[in-house]
Formats: sequence, C-alpha cells, structure tokens
Amino acid sequence: MPEASNRLTWWKGLVFLAIAGSIVTLDVISKGWIRANVPLGGSLSEQCRVVIVNIENTGSAFGLFTNQAFLLSLVAIAGLVIVLAFFRYMTELGFISGIALSMIFAGALGNLIDRLRFGHVTDFIYIRLWGDVFWPAFNVADSAITIGAISLAVITLVSLGKKDAAKKGDKPKIT
Repeated sequence: MPEASNRLTWWKGLVFLAIAGSIVTLDVISKGWIRANVPLGGSLSEQCRVVIVNIENTGSAFGLFTNQAFLLSLVAIAGLVIVLAFFRYMTELGFISGIALSMIFAGALGNLIDRLRFGHVTDFIYIRLWGDVFWPAFNVADSAITIGAISLAVITLVSLGKKDAAKKGDKPKIT
C-alpha cells in the first residue's frame, strides 16, 4: 500500500492537471471563438466597462518585446520547465501554492500554443478604466498567469512573515 504522502502527491498532481487543463481549454476555445467571430482589429459592443476585441499581440504583456515570438516562446518553455520543477516540491509549498502554480503553467502554455501556431497571441478583453483610458488588452491565459503569480507572491510573503514571527518567538527570555 502506498504511503499517505505519495497518495497526497498523486492527488495534488491530478488537481494540478485538472486546473491547468481546464484553463488551457477555456483559453484555446475563447481565442478561437474571437478569431472566428470578431474581425481583426474589430470589437463587439461594450458591456459596462468591458469591450471584447480581436487584437494580435506579437509581444509579451503590455506590448513589450514586439515581434519576438521565438524569444518569447523560449522564455515560455523555460517557465513551464521551472513550474514543473517547483511542482516536485508542492507538498512543502502547500495546496493553494499548487493551484497558483497550475494557473501560471496553464497561462504560459495557452499563450505558447498561440505563439507556436500563429506567431502571435490573441488578446480580446479590453477594460475601460475611465473616459478613453483602457487597460491593455489581455486574454484568459494572461489572467491565469497574473492571478497565479499574485497568489504565489502573497502566499510566500505570508509564509515568510510566519517564519519570522516564529523565530522571534523562539528567542530565550531573560528573567
């Protein structure tokens, strides 16, 4: 009979794959729908502050590194390998950290699929901040990467704070 830690790791791996697979599937389907139904450079009507558009992004976030599909693909592949390496330590990282890693992995994979297939990433969510000021267009994969990275950063900071508090509590008291 396998040890409890091995079963837990197997179960966490299954959750990692389920979350990542769901996000990648949603990302690929949503980008495909946009490419098929919204003309390049076009948009659907604005709902509240959200506008659905069809934009080809040849760069990374916020349009940085334009026309660098090969370099960005290499960076994405390296990122995927790093996330998988961290997954090995998921038992120590905790369950929520594993979910955050699966979101980062899925987002990187979703955008990598676009770059390899088309040489660009399809962005389609455009948010009006105020007046004619918009947040740069993004997609499901970008959202997953952002939410996963912020979650992982918060978890890490909280964890470091707890460790620091525990160290301060371990100091011998002078009587």
